[in-house]
Amino acid sequence: MKVRTRTLIATALVLGIAAGPAVAHAAPAPGPVAARAAETVPPGVTAPPLYTTPPDAAALRKAIAGVGADSTDATAALVRVGGTSGRWVGSSGVADVRTGRKAIDDARFRAGSVTKTFTAAVVLQLAAEGKVDLEAPVQQYLPGLLPAGPKGFEPISVRQLLNYTSGIRSAEGPGDSFEAQYTHRFDVVDPHALIAEAVAKGPEFRPGEKQHYLNIDYTVLGVLIEKLTGTTYEQALSARILKPLGLHGTSVPSRRENRIPGPHHHGYQAVQKPGGGTSLVDVTEWNSSSNWAAGDLISTTADLEKFTEALFGGRVVPKAQLEEMFTVPAVSDFESGEDAVQTAGMKRFVLPDGTAVYGKTGSRFGYSTVIGGARDLSRTLVYSVNSTDAKGQDMNKVAFGIVMAAFAK
Repeated sequence: MKVRTRTLIATALVLGIAAGPAVAHAAPAPGPVAARAAETVPPGVTAPPLYTTPPDAAALRKAIAGVGADSTDATAALVRVGGTSGRWVGSSGVADVRTGRKAIDDARFRAGSVTKTFTAAVVLQLAAEGKVDLEAPVQQYLPGLLPAGPKGFEPISVRQLLNYTSGIRSAEGPGDSFEAQYTHRFDVVDPHALIAEAVAKGPEFRPGEKQHYLNIDYTVLGVLIEKLTGTTYEQALSARILKPLGLHGTSVPSRRENRIPGPHHHGYQAVQKPGGGTSLVDVTEWNSSSNWAAGDLISTTADLEKFTEALFGGRVVPKAQLEEMFTVPAVSDFESGEDAVQTAGMKRFVLPDGTAVYGKTGSRFGYSTVIGGARDLSRTLVYSVNSTDAKGQDMNKVAFGIVMAAFAK
């Protein structure tokens, strides 16, 4: 396996969980698949499913063993592996380290950047309805948002916002460190102010030249959704996705909401103690307005599994527009210089055996999330892990083990 392939999987999918007792059960596979992988199959030819054997239950149980109050990596883990080849559901750990209450199977959690997949789906629905042209510049729909001029912005297409090739710089936050962000965890942020701050810096590169994965593109898309629908982003998401799919455990918090509604796991961040070692800081209550359309969704693993199956099956976005979510632009990544991997709202992952799967990661302090699977829906994976270092950059071998176990053939 190439080092680059290993690095892509490790950095994107490994979200900080450790190797205790796991609770799991098997369930029947879902019904017929509505979509088939078509990347390497001639038109008119039906591809065999990528996965034909059930998930490796033993490997999955091993992957989430040891998660709990005494773990240095994660306090809880919820995993759902599904698809036409079989299903496995498991949980491990505790909902609250103080009480030792066990993990809740239907716990709600902060899904982080998985929000972007929902946002992209709404924009693509609007494109299918003829309300927005993906090739058209966003300036056409939001005049005055991105000023032109010698150091201003060239036309940026809606598609370039979707696939992070806009060249808009990120807005400044309170700082990158946990301590700085924790101090400002209850700040209420206006997305228009974020955009204005980012725009004031001028472009980072010409539109379409490179790919730079940043929240700002999806903040602009949130504003675009509001303009095109004549309602709030939250209302549009609810009316177009949450209610039609029956995602009753999924919500978008209001601008001033700091809590997670309903049953949920506490999130924790490990911080260094002055005398050595670490202690856990409860980060459950946190205002997510700065993330908004790019990362403030609250959900459950069951809801995200339902959404993933519906999305890949063409029941959320019409199939013509759905291709955008499986298409990687032919540019290089701004930071690494390697080939781009992000699509509109998702990302392409190449597994060690060469299998391509698609999905989205999300991380907020205390919460790490993954959704995705094979395009033909023969195998899907959703997990929520209460990582004690959800924003960390280091590879976690147990989380890597979860992904490898879930997608093993």
